[in-house]
Amino acid sequence: MMLEICVDSVESAIASEAGGAQRIELCSDLNEGGITPSAGLIQAVRKRVGIKVFVMVRPRGGDSFYTNHEFDVMKADVTLAKELGADGIVLGLLDKEGQVDVERTRELVHLAHPMQVTFHRAFDMSADLDESLERVIQTGAHRILTSGGMQTVTQGVDRITRLIDAAKGRIHIMVGSGIRQENIRKIALRTRATEFHCSLRIKTHSPVTFRNHSLKLGAVANDEFARYVVLEENVRGLREALNKISTGVLQGVYE
Repeated sequence: MMLEICVDSVESAIASEAGGAQRIELCSDLNEGGITPSAGLIQAVRKRVGIKVFVMVRPRGGDSFYTNHEFDVMKADVTLAKELGADGIVLGLLDKEGQVDVERTRELVHLAHPMQVTFHRAFDMSADLDESLERVIQTGAHRILTSGGMQTVTQGVDRITRLIDAAKGRIHIMVGSGIRQENIRKIALRTRATEFHCSLRIKTHSPVTFRNHSLKLGAVANDEFARYVVLEENVRGLREALNKISTGVLQGVYE
């Protein structure tokens, strides 16, 4: 079973690999749901981990309907990710009506080749998940990341199961949002998914001792002295849970 961890730093990428993840989704600004990381970050992570690195291609936060200028940025970022040794990219494009933008997505999939392409949770924001499944398949993308159109996988588990059945092996369905060690067994057995996407970031305090409380450089609600990291032991807990499920299925325990 494939375990992918969402990370935004070299340290978290290293911890993910050490904990047993087979793939990372590399982003920046996870408070915005993840945007395209810098070339420097892609390069540094690629040098320090041997597992697969999928790079987020998302020029900004907000909706997934992009201007022509933004689409040009996405094409440049796909090319750069390929040049820097990424194994795949992660993207999602919708039109004004909330339909998957087949034409533009297909263009990026072709540009990305031979890298793999994941269509991210813009899928969950689309107008009709069943129709969107067919439209993403038309683009040639390799997988869809979904929570079943709900905030968390546990809330969308029934819809995910139906999507996996409808996909019939034509595209991978990777589940993500709210997956933890304590619920991953139930999710895996209920959906029969084989790919899992997790964000295991925990908040840590900044080592900076002097703090100017008279201003905010970012959003007012943000704690500018908070840092978020992925810990190796938390990744290992998920990896071990998935390994137990795989073993149990092979032995017929969960059939």
